[in-house]
Amino acid sequence: MTVPASHDPRPIGVFDSGIGGLTAAREIFRILPHESVIYFGDCARLPYGSKSQETVTRFSLEIAHFLVRQNIKCLLVACNTASSYALTALERSLEVPVVGVIRATARVAVEKSPHGRIGVVGTLGTVASKAFPQAIEALTPAASVLSRACPLFVPLVEEGWTHHPVTRQIAEEYLHELKNGNLESLILGCTHYPLLHDVIGEIMGPGVQLIDSGAEAARALAELLRDRGQLAPAGAAAAHHFYLSDEPRNFAATAKAFLGRSLSKVSIVDQTDLPWFERTPPVTAP
Repeated sequence: MTVPASHDPRPIGVFDSGIGGLTAAREIFRILPHESVIYFGDCARLPYGSKSQETVTRFSLEIAHFLVRQNIKCLLVACNTASSYALTALERSLEVPVVGVIRATARVAVEKSPHGRIGVVGTLGTVASKAFPQAIEALTPAASVLSRACPLFVPLVEEGWTHHPVTRQIAEEYLHELKNGNLESLILGCTHYPLLHDVIGEIMGPGVQLIDSGAEAARALAELLRDRGQLAPAGAAAAHHFYLSDEPRNFAATAKAFLGRSLSKVSIVDQTDLPWFERTPPVTAP
């Protein structure tokens, strides 16, 4: 049996379909300030939420293999859709540990919902996968889970309209059934949605606890590294690198809103030449 190392200075890999996963990276920076992070945002091919499981799985494997070649010690799948569709394939394909957002978030939702009344908002893909309800029901079979796809939330956040009256109106429409569902907690099942925390919280009311899936996954990752003895040495200087497959319009301002600070060391990958991708055979959905 391999004895875990006392420290592991290698970086943590994080990926998302875009830059929304920076909310998860932000939580890593907060709770693990000595850890280095290599982040990949697949902005050229977002959104993942409207794509098939086979396509999302292929994209996820390509990016994961790229990050593994950067010598990461673990992988955080910050994208809820990729966690819903591709986590099993990633766990089978990679030698490094993989953490997704679904299981960690489901566990916290159950802990914060003594009567099992839990809501989920997410992309079309995440909601259609039923990954959150299945994970919750595996923990507490008597749970009652209400789910709602909110596809317009992502473009509204990307536009910077986090407090715009139009956003409030759309949120009221999306959340109407959930607001009347006597919920105890609501999972924000997309990494963009924490930027709408204030609007969603006002609509749902103070009796509903909002659960940030990216932040919960980051905390689960921290726990995993501690258990495996793979935390960076105390006092280590963190060095972060951000890769994007395309640079979106208004990228700098949007990224700063997600991360809470400006990005450093950003590399834009040219997708007309894909040596960074390790092409993988087509994946058959489980």
